[in-house]
Amino acid sequence: MNQNLKYFLPYQVKWLKDKSRLKIKEKSRRIGMTYVQSYEDVRDASVAKGAVDVWFSSADESAAREYIRYCEQWTRLLKVAAESMGEIVVDSEDDIKAFVIEFATGKRINALSSNPKAFRSKGGKLVLDEFGFHKAPEELWKAAIPVITWGYDVRILSTYNGKGNRYYRMVEDAKKANNWSLHTTTIVEAVDQGLADRIMGKPLTSLEREQWLAELRESVGDEEAWQQEYLCNPVDEATAWLTWDLITSAEHPDAGKSELYQSGGLCYVGMDIARRRDLTVIWVLEKVGDVLWTREVVSLKGVSFATQESELNRIMNQYRVCRLCMDQTGMGEVLVENAQRKYGTTRVEGLLFSSAVKQELATVGKQKFEDRLVRMPSDRAIRESHHAVRKVVTAAGNPRFDADRSELGHADEFWAHMLGIHAAQNFAPIEFQALGSQRSAMSAWSDTDWRW
Repeated sequence: MNQNLKYFLPYQVKWLKDKSRLKIKEKSRRIGMTYVQSYEDVRDASVAKGAVDVWFSSADESAAREYIRYCEQWTRLLKVAAESMGEIVVDSEDDIKAFVIEFATGKRINALSSNPKAFRSKGGKLVLDEFGFHKAPEELWKAAIPVITWGYDVRILSTYNGKGNRYYRMVEDAKKANNWSLHTTTIVEAVDQGLADRIMGKPLTSLEREQWLAELRESVGDEEAWQQEYLCNPVDEATAWLTWDLITSAEHPDAGKSELYQSGGLCYVGMDIARRRDLTVIWVLEKVGDVLWTREVVSLKGVSFATQESELNRIMNQYRVCRLCMDQTGMGEVLVENAQRKYGTTRVEGLLFSSAVKQELATVGKQKFEDRLVRMPSDRAIRESHHAVRKVVTAAGNPRFDADRSELGHADEFWAHMLGIHAAQNFAPIEFQALGSQRSAMSAWSDTDWRW
């Protein structure tokens, strides 16, 4: 096989070299996984020893035809003795048809429809392409799984189609257990490994690859489609607290650039605290008119509390912070106490993340998004963190706000942002008359309290 690897990109080679019996792939669209899967299947059906029948199914007939064309291409390129039999009836009782290639080994590649009945009484290697888009995935899986009863291989490949389907659950199970070998390739990773170069027919510079991706992103247009079909990020808008439209409407190229901070501008800070699994995030907002502009987002993972305090001190001294709101739950107790001791209880508030507090933070924050009164960076981790939060109702009828934990965290950026918005929502400099002149209440604070 090694002499044929030149036809493939690194993520495709990794898939081919993985000899696991159960493999599942979460993938971007159009990165050549059907292409590489067809090579593996031709190889498995044509080998002199141990050849197997292959039962392939995709979401529609056009995809099945494309797969068979790839298989026919590989038989010619590899000089494999095979006959393309076109579309034939493989089950007369249920009128099940398939595109078939028969090899000299006596084994066949059968490209079937997604009709669950098509897999009954079949045996051999099972390949389910774009499984997330099959019309009846539950019934199809029940009908197909006996195909591997005798220890044959299974290959499942798909882009995402929300979370309410078997494919999503199978990937989640694969992430928690070792029974499936899970492969993941986003469009960004594919381009980094040479996809755009292959498409353009020439070596590209890093800048040219970035431009290629930007043009593709622009052509896709819809954020939900981009996230699901190219970045392997399943979307469930039905329960998302902040929709993609709300999130992207708040993004601005100037947000998150600390160099744009106008010295002396009033700032508000939120801090979500973690130590090991999740992120500690410090979110800095400057209020410009009625709009809360993100000036800086600090994300820390696995660092000591001393390092977290040091970074917080930098923020408090770099910006004119009117108010700091911190997650006081659990491990946050000590950091909140230390911050209050240093900056005063007037400027520092600790919040215990009860269900009621989370609801208040999320509700006020969402209103700011809906009123277009927030500006945040255009950043994948930040965007996904804000979209990850779901509102669910418990059996007792109480609302609960939570997010699935992922490699990107536990919606830590979202909660830090909401804490910052809470800080600005519940505090403003108070103007009052004293000794015949008007001045801000802030100017009455001692140097110890203000530290500016």
